[in-house]
Amino acid sequence: MATRTRRRISPGIGFVAPFCLFFLLFFIVPIGYALYQSLFRTERTGLYGELGTRQVFAGFGNYAKVFAEGAFVQSVLRVLGYAVVQVPVMIVLATVLALLLDAASARGVRFFRSAFFLPYGVPGVVASILWGFLYTPGISPLVSIGGHLGLTLDFLGPNTVLWSIANIVTWQFAGYNMLVIIAQLKAVPGDLLEAARIDGANAWQAVWHIKLPLIRPAIVLTTVFTIIGSLQLFTEPLVLQPLTANVTSTYTPNIAAYADAFSNNNYNYAAAEAVLLALIAAVLSFGFLRLVGGRRRG
Repeated sequence: MATRTRRRISPGIGFVAPFCLFFLLFFIVPIGYALYQSLFRTERTGLYGELGTRQVFAGFGNYAKVFAEGAFVQSVLRVLGYAVVQVPVMIVLATVLALLLDAASARGVRFFRSAFFLPYGVPGVVASILWGFLYTPGISPLVSIGGHLGLTLDFLGPNTVLWSIANIVTWQFAGYNMLVIIAQLKAVPGDLLEAARIDGANAWQAVWHIKLPLIRPAIVLTTVFTIIGSLQLFTEPLVLQPLTANVTSTYTPNIAAYADAFSNNNYNYAAAEAVLLALIAAVLSFGFLRLVGGRRRG
């Protein structure tokens, strides 16, 4: 009996082992190494540091310093405020686009599906450069047209640059989220929709009472992805940084950690920032999953 059980398990282990190996090497090990580095600080030895550097155990000293200095905390609060607005906008837009393309009366579905998804294929750096051109006064056709209409458009101002970044992210990733939701919509049984139509339900009632409840898993999945992506905001503000003084070296948590690691050569401090950001992302993601799971059971 035991031999037969082992024979059944062995092929499964062979299929799962490559994933487990890559997960260990490229996820668990980097997190463990970052956590280890965050517990140390680098000190120079010798009167003028001429004898090199050494690693000194600091415990939670780097974490205390992160909270004491406050710049990282401000960057976290900034991306949290960004996420409160950007995540609902992204998910609602992706859901609406998916429902429109799934409608029975929709025309040109293949064209529009490809057109909406196309921005996702544009690298983030290229997309940010493109939009940076459209945002910069003097060379932007949008700013020029606004000026002719008597409007003063300042896309890179202190109160607008964050939402200009949100526009880039939404433009790039809404199509991807839309495609995930469309895939779930294709799994909705046609019999349910036909039965609803026979019972007198209109298109809106079918969407609200049948489609939306059945695509809930896809909406939850894309919401979690968007929450994590919002906290990891990096490429777009970094590319726009040379265009405006309003994007500083501590504008987002990832930019702050990047600057501390590669500009200030303070890898241990940057590791502490990275660990804190990972914890915040994990808490928000699992908290959201717990919230929607509890509502579903209720």
